[in-house]
Amino acid sequence: MKILDETPDAPPSRSRLPIVAGAALLLVVALAAIWLLARPPARAPATAPRAAPAPAPAAAEAPVAATPAPAPAPARVRRSAPKAKESPAPSEPAAPALTLKVDSDVPGADVFVDRVYLGKTPLTTSGVQPGSHMLNAAAEGYESQAVPIDVTAGANDVMVRFKVVRLNEIVSVVHKHAIGSCEGRLIADTHGLRYQTSNKDHAFDIPFAQLKSFEVDYLQKNLRVTRKDGKTFNFTDRNKNADALFVFHQKVEAARAKLAAGMAPGDK
Repeated sequence: MKILDETPDAPPSRSRLPIVAGAALLLVVALAAIWLLARPPARAPATAPRAAPAPAPAAAEAPVAATPAPAPAPARVRRSAPKAKESPAPSEPAAPALTLKVDSDVPGADVFVDRVYLGKTPLTTSGVQPGSHMLNAAAEGYESQAVPIDVTAGANDVMVRFKVVRLNEIVSVVHKHAIGSCEGRLIADTHGLRYQTSNKDHAFDIPFAQLKSFEVDYLQKNLRVTRKDGKTFNFTDRNKNADALFVFHQKVEAARAKLAAGMAPGDK
């Protein structure tokens, strides 16, 4: 009897496994090597380009001998004058206080300004406004004085003199001639009498020292003037007013008496 030595299909032998694993490993290594070889090489980092060296300067050529050109004249620089420093505007000083001081050569005279009584001399007041005023002063035994004054800011001093002679009188008259007449003005001051007229043959100027007589006839409305040489002049008022002749005569005689007593002539 024939014995068949048959066995069932056995699984692959375990001895093949290492071979297959090795082949696979070789395949992986081969693929990795191919990938590494096929990859492009890494680029080096870019560096700044180096500047090209500057070309060497060309050798200076020897200057050609020539006549040098004249140097240009220096330009004039116009300098503006320095500005003057502006000084601050000075402040205006305060106006001085107004005062009026009145004195007289006769103490205790009564003083009025524009008919307002201010007191007795000597006096000082600030109650008078700037401008033109009339000052009147009166002292017992003396003729009253009227003094026009101009008062301004600051100190104003007025001296009233009673012990002087003032005379400034004018009257319009008609000079009666032996035949006819002429018109003019009879003027009296501390110098004497003057007759002003367009008729020069009858005009005169008689100092008081040369006056012989000076008389008024109120009823006849006549004023007679006689010089020491005997020359006589007769006047009547142009308006035939005896009062004007009478007042003129009184003031002249009062002044003549003061001058005869030794009083000095004063301002007109």
